[in-house]
Amino acid sequence: QVQLVQSGGGSVQAGGSLRLSCVASGYSQSRYWVAWFRQAPGKEREGVAVIYTGGGAPLYADSVKGRFTISQDNAENTVYLLMSSLKPEDTAMYYCAAAVTPIYSDSWRDRYKYNYWGQGTQVTVSS
Repeated sequence: QVQLVQSGGGSVQAGGSLRLSCVASGYSQSRYWVAWFRQAPGKEREGVAVIYTGGGAPLYADSVKGRFTISQDNAENTVYLLMSSLKPEDTAMYYCAAAVTPIYSDSWRDRYKYNYWGQGTQVTVSS
């Protein structure tokens, strides 16, 4: 049984930083795609960043490019999202998601491509 357990998040003032963690367990394969999504009240869940644990350049949504960094620690089966220069519009529930089938650059933001989801963690940015 694959599980994704998230930690991190919280409240911060605009301009601050936070780091989210997503620990994966129960995978039968060693390489997979992990993305971070977020969902603000009344809005659709949107993809923020994605990384392939087997290597390659991560992808980012335009709204976070240059401010957020997705990274991995394969030894710990953990994917991180470092969020810097946070803005009030970054306020949302953040979810990590994982896929065992290939994720392509033109569809990585499609939530239905992902098989497993973390429990979610709230990020609140005040002005």
